[in-house]
Amino acid sequence: MVEAMLASLTHLPWRRIGWPLAFVGALVLLALLAPVIAPYDPVKMDIGARLAAPSAQHWMGQDEFGRDVLSRLLWGARASLAVALMSALIAGLIGVSIGLIGGYFGGLAELLTVRLTDVILSFPPILLALLIVTLARPRRRTLIFALSILYAPGYARVTFGEVLSARQLEYVEAARASGATPFRVLSRTILPNVFPPILVQFSLTVGAAIVIESGLSFLGLGVVPPTPSWGLMIRGARATMEQNWLLLLWPCAALVLTILAVNRLCDALRDAFDPRLTALAPHATLGDALIRPRSPASTAPADDVPPLIDVCDLETRFDTADGPFKAVAGASFAIKRGETVAIVGESGSGKSMTGLSILGLVPKPAGRITAGSILFTGRDGRRRDLVHLDDAEMQSVRGNEIAMIFQEPMTSLNPVYSVGEQIGEAIRRHRALPGHKVRAEAVRLLEQVGIPDARRRVDDFPHQLSGGMRQRAMIAMALACDPVLLIADEPTTALDVTIQAQILDLLRALGNDPQRPLSMMFITHNLGIVAELADRVIVLYAGRIMEEGDVRAIFRRPRHPYTRGLLASMPESGVSALDSRDRPPLRAITGQVPSPLNLPPGCPFEPRCEMAQPECRVEVPALADVDDGHRSRCLRWSAL
Repeated sequence: MVEAMLASLTHLPWRRIGWPLAFVGALVLLALLAPVIAPYDPVKMDIGARLAAPSAQHWMGQDEFGRDVLSRLLWGARASLAVALMSALIAGLIGVSIGLIGGYFGGLAELLTVRLTDVILSFPPILLALLIVTLARPRRRTLIFALSILYAPGYARVTFGEVLSARQLEYVEAARASGATPFRVLSRTILPNVFPPILVQFSLTVGAAIVIESGLSFLGLGVVPPTPSWGLMIRGARATMEQNWLLLLWPCAALVLTILAVNRLCDALRDAFDPRLTALAPHATLGDALIRPRSPASTAPADDVPPLIDVCDLETRFDTADGPFKAVAGASFAIKRGETVAIVGESGSGKSMTGLSILGLVPKPAGRITAGSILFTGRDGRRRDLVHLDDAEMQSVRGNEIAMIFQEPMTSLNPVYSVGEQIGEAIRRHRALPGHKVRAEAVRLLEQVGIPDARRRVDDFPHQLSGGMRQRAMIAMALACDPVLLIADEPTTALDVTIQAQILDLLRALGNDPQRPLSMMFITHNLGIVAELADRVIVLYAGRIMEEGDVRAIFRRPRHPYTRGLLASMPESGVSALDSRDRPPLRAITGQVPSPLNLPPGCPFEPRCEMAQPECRVEVPALADVDDGHRSRCLRWSAL
């Protein structure tokens, strides 16, 4: 987080924050140097010169006891700023911690943290401060304690709301997928993104704390006389304002200017720490550099090679307000070393949830894996069941041995870090590289995925890259620790056709690398991509595997009505619009994917199937062996 803040300082709008920064800096400096630069003792009285007007000796005059107003104003800044800044910082530390924990973990953690702070928010601020200060002895430490308790819930609510929305974003899921601990996710991924509204809350807290300190001191419950503070100066000047109104002007002007300057400064810093608001428009061109010519199509590994990952009877369940349902229902499949397996199906069929289940990233507490096993053979040759690994063990797998590319790179990349920092974070998490080599490795990875001028682009933020370059950066992050399995969740959906082809060429080249054979689980709804990239195909529908087999066998003769419908709805490659006029129109599968809360009793595809029979409504068909490695969940597969 510190690195992101320092990098953001280069984007500061210096012209706009000039006077607030200068005023706040000068005020803090004057307060610190008050013992040295104050012309007089702030508590020394001269009754004979009470209410004296400004003069060459006393630039701001003298108060009702003949004390020098300028000296008291400087010393008062020490008291007022110390109370305001200390209480705002302590309240921020407490409130932000509460908001982060409650927002990220939810459930009992939310109840014990955020909800308890709501009780404090139910009290009027000034009354609560009066109660605490009255029960304790009025002094500066008591005032700081009271204001910290008073303003911590405000920080907690702001942070809690921001974390609630941020924890669902894809770049947070990407950080978890790379193996980050919850503390790392909170401190490095979520906190920098929720920091701008926290800065705004800090500015509001400082201003409110100065006002309340002044008010309590005015009432005699704040800073204890004769110690000067701006509130005590206002209290003393109120009784004599008719004789010398300037005594009231000086502390009030100091209060107003300080609050305005702090607010303006924090607003500018908020913008600076959000690079999307201050950076220049991206210079990327529409097309990215072409990757080197792709390798010949790969061939599936031999059958005697043990699978890299073996998923058996996997069930992933969600408990919702409307009832429980299975997002993945008894999925069983294997992926061999160097093999690319495509998971296809319509939206809502369970493709992405299958990938998230393998990585242990099922959204909690609503979702959980309730049955099955995921046997994974790591680099060390050990075979482990990922379902039964604890969080620490899974973090050593995520991003290290199994990596994931998410669907939309703009939301999967953290907007407050450069792409180089994010790749470096993945490297530092799992590889023992010295700090000076991390950047060089990040540049090498960007060059490997075909980003031109990688040495300059490594310092770019995600919004400064084109869509294709962002996806290449995501692939570079996934490859940072040389994984053996890559899960690609529709990595080309948000890209145009030209960039899609380039990304596919890149993935194909990675899969065909003879030195580092990479297994891939490619999640998509685009069967055209499947034909070019995959060795085998798994067709999902309503969380169940409908058909599985070699890509050539599936495309040549599908053995399930759903697979046949998907293929019939796919445009024919290489046919122009003029040539297609004489061809029959594309066929659409009637109906929609059923709600997982209301599945039919038999085959889930039966309501949409043109070949449905009465027996299809009785029970879910089992996966039948059609041929060697080819399976179909259809009672009438032989008729297809």
